[in-house]
Amino acid sequence: MRVWKAEAGVFLAVAFTAAGALGAVQPATGIPAEVVQLTQFGPAAGVAAVALLWPSRIRRRLAGSLPARPALPARRTPGGPERRPGREMWLLLTAPLVIALSAGTYAVTAAAGTALSTGPGALGHPFALIAVAQLAGACGEEIGWRCLFQPLVRTRFGPVTASVLVGAVWGAWHVRVFAQAPAYAAGFLLATVAMSVVLGLGLEHVRANRLLLAGGFHTLVNLGMLLFMDEESGAVLPMLLFGGACLLAAVPWVLRAPADRILAAPHGAR
Repeated sequence: MRVWKAEAGVFLAVAFTAAGALGAVQPATGIPAEVVQLTQFGPAAGVAAVALLWPSRIRRRLAGSLPARPALPARRTPGGPERRPGREMWLLLTAPLVIALSAGTYAVTAAAGTALSTGPGALGHPFALIAVAQLAGACGEEIGWRCLFQPLVRTRFGPVTASVLVGAVWGAWHVRVFAQAPAYAAGFLLATVAMSVVLGLGLEHVRANRLLLAGGFHTLVNLGMLLFMDEESGAVLPMLLFGGACLLAAVPWVLRAPADRILAAPHGAR
């Protein structure tokens, strides 16, 4: 078995198991789920397990996750990856675009009398606390999904294929969604795959702050859904609209990516 398969297997086994265990103990901790869900730190536990077993490889996988040391701008070599200025800004702006599309469409199509939004003051906890906790939880997920698992799968597949695979596993990791109606689960899986494509293409060739960028995107989406949608009630319509909005938001990223990037060979299997 190639080592990358072992890395992936260990990461996924620990991420799924730790998430289940953390979700089981959360009620005993007294931490409100609307502030942060402890299950979000399951992928971080998976990263820790991989780091214990393959310490040299984990450094390579997580390269670019944290801020880079100050350095002179690197020149682009002929045939090298294109570095588009503002990529990080467009990535973060895609998150409110998804929420605007979701909430706007929901406001038009929802039945009369449906509660469409929740004011920050009605959340039961200070919004600043929720925002910080949501960012911490999102980073607990993204250090696994986008900083370890995406680069790992990317060694075998091109960026879009790798992103779709990561998004499908990311969606399946939210096991509880499958207790909802099939259409609800389908909308959720569509959303995770589409968001994974946005993140995968948005972070391709980004060499610093990958964790904060992925966590920031994730946090903005979570906060937007918390404030402007009611999918947590199990309602199917808002989840389907959310999945559709994520798909629409992913289309420009795919269209703007050069064909050689879409079909790019993997970085090299190890």
